[in-house]
Amino acid sequence: MRVTIIGAGRMGRGIGTRMVVGGNQVELIDTDPAEARALADELNRQGGGKASAGGRGGAIGGEVVVLAIPYGAVADVVAEYRDQLAGRVVVDITNPVDFATFEGLVTSPERSAGEEVAGLLPPGTPVVKAFNTTFARTLVAGEVAGQKLDVLIAGDDQAAKDKVAALVEAGGLRAIDVGPLRRARQLEQLGFLHMSLQDRLGTNYGSAIKLLW
Repeated sequence: MRVTIIGAGRMGRGIGTRMVVGGNQVELIDTDPAEARALADELNRQGGGKASAGGRGGAIGGEVVVLAIPYGAVADVVAEYRDQLAGRVVVDITNPVDFATFEGLVTSPERSAGEEVAGLLPPGTPVVKAFNTTFARTLVAGEVAGQKLDVLIAGDDQAAKDKVAALVEAGGLRAIDVGPLRRARQLEQLGFLHMSLQDRLGTNYGSAIKLLW
């Protein structure tokens, strides 16, 4: 599958690693083309897939587009690529944390960042919430303490969720469907809780949320 990742930062690296491990073609887009090229070169050295890089403003080739960018940048990026995103599966990974206070989220309890993204896109464009409860360094490794990572997925379009789940599983992780896109509200709260525990746990963003049954 061809996957476009917008953002070549830490989460772009983590998700890109899993996509390449799964044998997918990865297209990286970033405001800094040199950073995108450096990450593409790194991913290509891992083998299993093929990565390419480009700057912002170019054409999107992936049938799945991952927004590996901070919450504050999402509206501008979606506006820039809105027409091109129509008909593709858009993956929102953001946690809309209030970094000024680090006491909660900047979104209201009745609205998630994932739902906001859906409202910005052309009608009918499926949005899947995923990867917001996983950290970048654990995605690169693919596991924590010998346990494969769980990727919790929410969305209203089952075919889109199945496509993202297939990418997750091919990358050596476990996909768990948590329900409709409105469940992104709980996922984002869970993502914030996980972040807020890092100092107390002393794991330096190396922990994982795992469901066992």
